[in-house]
Amino acid sequence: MNFFHTHVAREAVSLAAETLESGWLSEGARVREFEAALSANLGLVNPVAVNSGTAALHLALAVAGIGPGDEVILPAQTFIASGTSILMAGATPVFADIEPTTGNLSPGSVRERITERTKAIMPVHWGGYPCDMDALADIAAAAGATVIEDAAHALGAVYRGRPVGSISPLTVFSFQAIKHLTTGDGGALCCGADELHRAARARRWFGIDRATSEPSILGERIYDIDALGFKYHMNDLAAAVGLGNLSDFPERLAARRRTASLYRAQLADMPGVTLLDLAPDRRHAYWLFTILVERREEFVRKLASVDVPSSIVHRRIDGNSIFGGVTAGPAGQERFGASQISLPVHEGLTDDDISRVIDAIRSGW
Repeated sequence: MNFFHTHVAREAVSLAAETLESGWLSEGARVREFEAALSANLGLVNPVAVNSGTAALHLALAVAGIGPGDEVILPAQTFIASGTSILMAGATPVFADIEPTTGNLSPGSVRERITERTKAIMPVHWGGYPCDMDALADIAAAAGATVIEDAAHALGAVYRGRPVGSISPLTVFSFQAIKHLTTGDGGALCCGADELHRAARARRWFGIDRATSEPSILGERIYDIDALGFKYHMNDLAAAVGLGNLSDFPERLAARRRTASLYRAQLADMPGVTLLDLAPDRRHAYWLFTILVERREEFVRKLASVDVPSSIVHRRIDGNSIFGGVTAGPAGQERFGASQISLPVHEGLTDDDISRVIDAIRSGW
């Protein structure tokens, strides 16, 4: 049993082979087809495919106009890229507390950290469970700030009837190898406004929009760059893998939700285990199934002794020297960080695997 699982559908293999045989490997028709499928199949708004989730985060900050002197509020309970992308933009990360019963950004803590320099709020949907987006949107609107969702864990998640990727001005997804949907490595930036979409399309490739810059008689495209761009575009081979993997994504997401339901039913009354909150107005994407446990190291050793993997996946990132080396507080982060652990929840698990995880926990540690 593995903690993570990299799924490559047969359709992905077939489309990748077709793309290789076509001789066109850079950004082209496959990328456009993949973007269209993300919208049609998953409800994502104006997705711009790029070569990593980190590239998508930095691109989001760039098109939002975030730069030196600006502050971006985010949780420390995330992967390092959430914070380093802000530094890449020249801005300052400001860490707010999380809700210890979800791992998600606390709207109340965000409100306390708003200053005149706050230009963006970056909620992270921990494990795939949507943050309280309406509350965060209200805070952002009052502060004149942009919401940039880090939805690297949350493809397929739904908040109050709206797919994550259709809610905020900017939303970032990751298609890295162990995510729900992989392109090998890659990401997408969803843009709620047409002007942001146009800017993101151009700035993912040096500031040149391929859709509007036709080659001249001499061969090179005719363009006039007016904003700094990057080499962040996705290539057709990666898009072919992603497009093929979309073919069975609904079934795989359903399998994750089924596994999570079994865990919740069987662990609800388990001493030493606290399940995270699950509100009826949102649907979890379950990239992770996180619980809070007592005597965490003993718990991990017990599971490992019967070949059941577990992991905290990410520690708080504000302890890194680049962010100031914070080692304590705030209260919600402390509580969550001290006891959080995640169980395997991917679609590669068999029923026997799921039972083995449950039995290992229910037998105690």
